[in-house]
Amino acid sequence: MGRPGRLHRPADELEVTVDLVADPPPVNPFDFFVEDYASTAPFAYPAELHDDLGAYLRPVDDGPRGSGLSQESTAWVESTIAGAIGHEGGELPVVELLVRLNRAVRAHVAYSTRMEPGTQAPHETLGRAVGSCRDSSWLLVAVLRHAGLAARFASGYLLQLQTPGEDGPSRDSAELHAWAEAYVPGAGWVGLDPTSGLLAAEGHIPLSCTPRPSSAAPISGTTTPAEVDFSYATTLTRLDDAG
Repeated sequence: MGRPGRLHRPADELEVTVDLVADPPPVNPFDFFVEDYASTAPFAYPAELHDDLGAYLRPVDDGPRGSGLSQESTAWVESTIAGAIGHEGGELPVVELLVRLNRAVRAHVAYSTRMEPGTQAPHETLGRAVGSCRDSSWLLVAVLRHAGLAARFASGYLLQLQTPGEDGPSRDSAELHAWAEAYVPGAGWVGLDPTSGLLAAEGHIPLSCTPRPSSAAPISGTTTPAEVDFSYATTLTRLDDAG
């Protein structure tokens, strides 16, 4: 045990180390089955499943009043959903709808690294047309829920391994990342990455999946006012190359 009173003395440094070993096999993100009743959108979740997914169907709040999306956000979201469905008679294969909504957010929101804490509300991301991965992902969650699909916020890592040829990454990399997931009966949670406009695959390593971004924060708490020198680093090592 430490000396009495040691835990009550202010600390001048906080260091957090996450050590993760992953063996991600190649994944075809479209390799799944969908229940017949959910094969085309819109569809309704069965009552029991709807209750289980309640937190992931609740409309996203667009401001501090907790009153759902603003009129401006609602107009954009409904226009985007209508544009995704198009003229298919009001019905569209659910997988195609997910792809189109994901690409619509990707087309509207330019990516930018943002070091400020918190996640932008949908109206902020729409107004600025730029945001970090967590901002565009939260906007996509809002769009999916407005379309009647259960959706959650996913936070974790994006691994990109060097591959031969001009189309693949030129080096191995690992970054903090966020994306959205939609619940499709039969398939389960399907990952959608609005930063790239693609479905999540083996490089997406989720650490936390929650109804809202604030619940995915890895560390929370309070401190006294202080000057802060903040830094982080992510390293990726291939164990089969370690010798």
